[in-house]
Amino acid sequence: MSTERRCIYLLCGILCDSRVWEAQAQALRTRHEVRVVFFDGHDTIAAMAAHVLAGAPPRFALAGHSMGGRVALEVMRQAPERVERLALLDTGYEGAADGEVERRAPLVKRALEHGIGAIATDWALPMLAPGRRADAALVDDILAMVARRPAQVYAEHTHALLNRPDAGDVLPRIACPTLLLCGQEDGWSPPERHRQMARLIPHSALRLIEACGHMAPMEQPRAVLRALEEWLELPAR
Repeated sequence: MSTERRCIYLLCGILCDSRVWEAQAQALRTRHEVRVVFFDGHDTIAAMAAHVLAGAPPRFALAGHSMGGRVALEVMRQAPERVERLALLDTGYEGAADGEVERRAPLVKRALEHGIGAIATDWALPMLAPGRRADAALVDDILAMVARRPAQVYAEHTHALLNRPDAGDVLPRIACPTLLLCGQEDGWSPPERHRQMARLIPHSALRLIEACGHMAPMEQPRAVLRALEEWLELPAR
């Protein structure tokens, strides 16, 4: 096992805060400097990436979950030489899909009018693998996290996602060791999308997590931690 101490950035997705990475961050901090970033006050993917780079050291390891994965890809567009390894969890690379505005807009409108609690369950439950939706402790944990996020932040992040750049041109240029991780039952960012990213990113490794949906770091925290630990042991290129 390598004893090298790294600076690791863990980027959060929409409606998530540091709780989403808590299990992994707590374990990794025994050997590394870990910084968890969420993106209040930013409404474009480019601004979120610039925010990461403004506070980061010259070289660092970068992992992003969901929207955070899209931010990580924008970091790779803006400053690839600063990222020594990359992990993309339950995410994607394409621009907004047809009909995505129509699917997202009603939830944003309801959250702004009635508070984030009005959409929390409708947003959170479909994120989980069907077999995990009856896990009351997990669901309560996710709903509590969502409840901490202001409705305006949800609106800002939705704006960022609906106007996200297509990162298809970034993927073939990624030269650092790259982990692609996805819940086997992720219906939002499905495994096939990650297989496609694996085909496009040189030197990448794909890990699918069983009994797991979109919220992999919380649904299967130990499996995700093991995958990240293995990723951190990969030799730098």
